[in-house]
Amino acid sequence: MSTTPPLPPLEVTHHDDPQVLREAATEDYSSHVVPRSWRLGPLSMFGAWWALASAMFWLIIAALVALTVGTKDAIIGMVLSVVVYGAINYVLSVYAARTGTTVSLFSRSLFGSNGGVIAPLTIAIIATYFAVFEGSVIAVAFQHYFGAMDIKLWYLVVVLYSVPLVFGGLRVFLDKFNGLLFPFYVLGLGAVTIWATIKFDVSANWLTQQPDTIAVSGPGWWWAFTVYLGDWVLMMATWDFARFARTTKRDSRINGWFTFGPGFYLFTILINGIIGIFIALTIPTDGPLSEISGVVGIVQLMGIWGLLFVWVSQTRINTANFYLATTNLENVSAKVFKLKLPRIAWALIVGAIVYVIMLSDVFTYILAALRYQSVLCVSWTACALVFLACTRKRHQNTGPEWRPGRVRPVNWRSFSAWAVGTGIGMIMLSVDEQTSWTATWALPAAFVISAIGEWIALSTGKTDVAELRRSHDPRTEVGDVWEARVRCHRCAKAYVALEMDRDPSSGHQAICAACAQASGAFLKAAHREASKPVSGDRQQLSVSD
Repeated sequence: MSTTPPLPPLEVTHHDDPQVLREAATEDYSSHVVPRSWRLGPLSMFGAWWALASAMFWLIIAALVALTVGTKDAIIGMVLSVVVYGAINYVLSVYAARTGTTVSLFSRSLFGSNGGVIAPLTIAIIATYFAVFEGSVIAVAFQHYFGAMDIKLWYLVVVLYSVPLVFGGLRVFLDKFNGLLFPFYVLGLGAVTIWATIKFDVSANWLTQQPDTIAVSGPGWWWAFTVYLGDWVLMMATWDFARFARTTKRDSRINGWFTFGPGFYLFTILINGIIGIFIALTIPTDGPLSEISGVVGIVQLMGIWGLLFVWVSQTRINTANFYLATTNLENVSAKVFKLKLPRIAWALIVGAIVYVIMLSDVFTYILAALRYQSVLCVSWTACALVFLACTRKRHQNTGPEWRPGRVRPVNWRSFSAWAVGTGIGMIMLSVDEQTSWTATWALPAAFVISAIGEWIALSTGKTDVAELRRSHDPRTEVGDVWEARVRCHRCAKAYVALEMDRDPSSGHQAICAACAQASGAFLKAAHREASKPVSGDRQQLSVSD
């Protein structure tokens, strides 16, 4: 009669591994759960996340919308966007903080370990595109003011100083750097407004500005709202930043309502937008209004002070762009190519990609690509919200299952909901020009279709359909999955028990999430084990502290 060999004991500690902490200073737990000991207070979270509030994009997009449908409808669309953005990001930020997961890790719960890779890939691509745009704005401003050098050299200058800014990670550097620059952005915004008011003959006509003809489908305010749907990559970005937030009731309230929620979007969309409309309708520009012509107008108006304002605003937003592109490209590479490089190496790779795109002069094509990729973000958000609503009670303690050896390669039900909504949205975008009814309704349609599809997937099957049922779970062998650190047999580093698994390819020794994801032997053995009947988990095994 054969007996099952005993499981090897877990090596458990209740303090952070010094080697893990040294790596976290630059890596920011990009492939791991963020432990509670590495979390940031509201002020630091404000400093890091509000970098995204200072892009010239927010000023110019509001002005372009106002020129298309009129100031009144533009403001109504912005107010509606503040409400929707604020409500959704309140939910996502609180949940991300509670689970400590990245978008990449959480997406495995939705779509499986392979299906979930599309989400971080989408963020990486869009963040890279925005790094190109915002970096180009700085380069054009420098060239306009200083002249002398070719624009390609100014592109290089911008990339060379931007890349090192993300070497230090969010917790060690970005929160402090962007927090320090934020007051200068607010002062610059006020200075531009006052300067333009004094220099030009300003009246209240900008508040009632209306185009001669409104060439959009549907009400102007609804079209304005759908324009802002195109930047729903911020929902994913919120998740990747909010995972560093503390989870006390006070911190959750501040971060949910102010840092990531309604307070942030009140400033970012509405206040920036109203000022952007005023500036655009007051300061003359050379040729049609664009992000570039608007920036040149500010530099012409204020001289060196205008240049400094542009530098502050665009440098802050580009730290976030480079950070998101670097982190998510790192996650995609680890999953697809099993390639693990230091954060500094990925930052250099992203910088090289950004510079090459700047030189290729393909901005028109990038804008078109961004419109299509925004559909992916909208449909992902729909699936995520429905999933969280349907599973909130079941996942109170540890969050949904996402560990590599405990989710299927592809959860076809949820993946289909995402794919169908995305596909229909992209088809609608491709039918006609941007002001047609199909383009106006493409993103709302993608959201509704994906939400309904995800609800059907969860209602007609098990809510844990993506999970692989396996025995021997380290989560059941420790007292507190957030406080206990378990050492991985492959990398010899200790991470919170919440992310640890047992490796059936190596005698069921403990293995961390990153090593599990990179090990083909582990994944094959885990899938074989999941195909067998599940025996009761062995609990209360011996541990060494």
